[in-house]
Amino acid sequence: MLLALDVGNTNTVLGLYRLEDEKAGELAAHWRVTTHRTQTADEYGVLFVNLFTMSGLSVDEVKHIMISSVVPPVESTLRRVCERYFHLKPLFVEPGIKTGMPVLVDNPAELGADRLVNAIAAFERYGGPCIVVDFGTATTFDVVSAKGEYLGGAISPGLGISADALFARAARLGRVDIKRPVKVIGTNTVTHLQSGLYYGYIGLVDGILDRMIAELGTEAKVIATGGLARQISEDSRFITEIDDMLTLDGLKILFERNRIARPRTRPH
Repeated sequence: MLLALDVGNTNTVLGLYRLEDEKAGELAAHWRVTTHRTQTADEYGVLFVNLFTMSGLSVDEVKHIMISSVVPPVESTLRRVCERYFHLKPLFVEPGIKTGMPVLVDNPAELGADRLVNAIAAFERYGGPCIVVDFGTATTFDVVSAKGEYLGGAISPGLGISADALFARAARLGRVDIKRPVKVIGTNTVTHLQSGLYYGYIGLVDGILDRMIAELGTEAKVIATGGLARQISEDSRFITEIDDMLTLDGLKILFERNRIARPRTRPH
């Protein structure tokens, strides 16, 4: 099996793909855990092994590991986890990897690994032109041309950290559950906040998408992924697809494009 890890600022998502049996390419299991920058290799290792065990799986079934990370302090820790608990050297999404996608930005090395992975998966699955909106700690917008070129994008504060900033700076406003209110015109402080956060954020997302599509000069398929994708997409005028596994599937695609025999390390 292939173990794919998408390491974000808030969460790390793990996906386990079958490679060689009659169900090759199938996602056998997936988990979402909190990203801890200070957690040790052993703490991560115990967590990962327990996840496998609870799902009736063995770490020995993993023959390859592919990692996308936007949290540099965690990367060396994960290398040790892979070598110590899986006895494998992981392949990271980093400069030098074969992507099959031209990256037409000023400095391709600055592009977040997860954004490139999302763009590759979206073009492979939906064609181009397309735009990926990833609702994570930050909300990212990534644009792919009809020819499969990464054109660029935008980054905005995520809905969660936008709400945190409001609650931190406004002493009389308490935290509320961020969800779609029944009406836009709220009748109490809770619904006022929910309306402003929810519809305000949809306005941000649709406003950026509207301008991106106009700049492209053609219609584009818009794919949403990330933790809040389903919640926000409900009222968006532009989002047409929701793909919860987009990043993990992109890691599988990249693995296939770079696949070589990767020997196990000696047990420590």
